[in-house]
Amino acid sequence: MTQPIEVVDAFTDSAFSGNPAAVCILPNPADADWMQSVAAEMNLSETAFLIARADPVADGFDLRWFTPMIEVDLCGHATLASGHVLWRTGVLDPDATARFHTRSGLLTAAKKADWIELDFPADRIAPAPPEPALDEALGVAPLWLGRNDWVYLVELESEHAVRAVTPDFGALTRIEVVGTIVTARADGGGPDFVSRFFAPRAGIDEDPVTGSAHCVLAPFWCDRLGRTALTAAQVSPRGGVVKVAVDGERVRLAGQAVTILEGALV
Repeated sequence: MTQPIEVVDAFTDSAFSGNPAAVCILPNPADADWMQSVAAEMNLSETAFLIARADPVADGFDLRWFTPMIEVDLCGHATLASGHVLWRTGVLDPDATARFHTRSGLLTAAKKADWIELDFPADRIAPAPPEPALDEALGVAPLWLGRNDWVYLVELESEHAVRAVTPDFGALTRIEVVGTIVTARADGGGPDFVSRFFAPRAGIDEDPVTGSAHCVLAPFWCDRLGRTALTAAQVSPRGGVVKVAVDGERVRLAGQAVTILEGALV
């Protein structure tokens, strides 16, 4: 018996950009070790595994995400990719909202013309004291530094500074958080802010476009800029665009997606 699998480039409208995620819609629950092995074999930043509940439209799907090394609590681009696959393959009608039951609670995805909008929890961040080991690992001096239980947020003085960061990934693995975001206001004429995301402790040196990081970035930049909706660019080598909006303790993240591979696990 074979298991269908797709690879989807998320947060982009063009193949071979954005963030690739693998998506498996499973007929039955699977062993966690098997899912971790599949994610390691795919060697993408995340592989998503979905199982339909009794009524996929009303009850939705159970959804889990695995990096090549660990299971994670929240992943934006693989959730967006999952919604894309459900609509593209006809599992859900285009006007149906995709409902996902996850470690981070109920998440939803809805089609908005050519975009997919995710409803995720806001992840606000508090100022942190200086961290010399982080400064050394990134090779930069922060304009502002924040931290929560899983990530550092490092604000830099310019978009150019964000693009120029060349981390020491070995040193970053010794920083006891899952990942590190570097961000700055955009230079103008395009997005409102830019970012990059590094997570070598999770097996991902640099993630191309990171939905969960924008759960932190959206409230941070909306507060800074005095707005409720912004456009973001993650300026990794592949790059991608995320539209963000803050509504109380929720954020909406919108992006596009393109299937680039259909296959089967044998």
